[in-house]
Amino acid sequence: MSELLGRSVRLFLADGTASGLITAEIMNWTGHVLTGSRSGLPAFLSRPELDRTGIYFLTGPAPDDPDTLQVYIGESDNVRKRLIQHSKDDSKDFWERTCVVTSKDQNITKAHARYLEARLIAIANAASIASVVNGTAPPLVALPEADASDMEYFIEQLRLMLPVLGLDFLRQSKAPARKASSEGADAISDDASPLFRLSSKKHGIEAQAREIDGEFVVLEGSAAVAAWSSKADHSYSKRHTQLMKAGKLIASNGGHLRFAEDVAFRSPSAASAVILGRPDNGRLSWKLDGSNTSYGDWQADQVAQTTPVLSAGNGLD
Repeated sequence: MSELLGRSVRLFLADGTASGLITAEIMNWTGHVLTGSRSGLPAFLSRPELDRTGIYFLTGPAPDDPDTLQVYIGESDNVRKRLIQHSKDDSKDFWERTCVVTSKDQNITKAHARYLEARLIAIANAASIASVVNGTAPPLVALPEADASDMEYFIEQLRLMLPVLGLDFLRQSKAPARKASSEGADAISDDASPLFRLSSKKHGIEAQAREIDGEFVVLEGSAAVAAWSSKADHSYSKRHTQLMKAGKLIASNGGHLRFAEDVAFRSPSAASAVILGRPDNGRLSWKLDGSNTSYGDWQADQVAQTTPVLSAGNGLD
């Protein structure tokens, strides 16, 4: 397994409050991120960064469904003017938070910004974490090979930065590491996380998952119930519906649904709830493959193995 490299993220509270204007940078990255609430838009618009060419995100809950995050992704060669226009647009009533991304060396051109906009809209749609409200998906701008490579690196750093600021709609789910098996098919590599299984005799379904980089990833081919059977407005029922709309849960044999790709969840309980169609304690339901050890017991064992044991000679009574 490759060694993970740390990153230094610099946050600056421009007005001294956690809810006000925040600037963010990563060491050796040319990007500059500015974020703040819509209620603080007058102060936001006074920032000199907004005179640059850049991209921006407008986020907030859906008016008819507060549990669903909406995001508008745009670009402009003068972000300040564009934000002023949006502030008068009734279709942006969901907008509660603003995030603007520019370049410290001001080397992002209009073509670069259009490339970033198209790629970020596609990434946000694929992530299915937020509802992208852009009316159209712009085509990808053709850039010279070196420029396209630079913009892809820019996107990579941005996807690392935004979740630090609480904006995870571009978050990339970690797929299980795979290797070629002796039969020629892909298999999970030996250094991947342990496999967990969830079975329901009542529904006749079985699912598999692995914990990867803090996310609980249900593996492609796992089964799920076709409909939510508990309280209709539960947040997990909405995730069940969203996954169906996104084509990540598709019809399968026996009236069940099947995961068409690996899907990441925030917790084992979120995953088991979507699979079973009702609220569930996934820490108990998910079992370590080949045993009756629950996810919760397995995690407790991992903690015990990494926690130093206090000895009688450590000076503590």
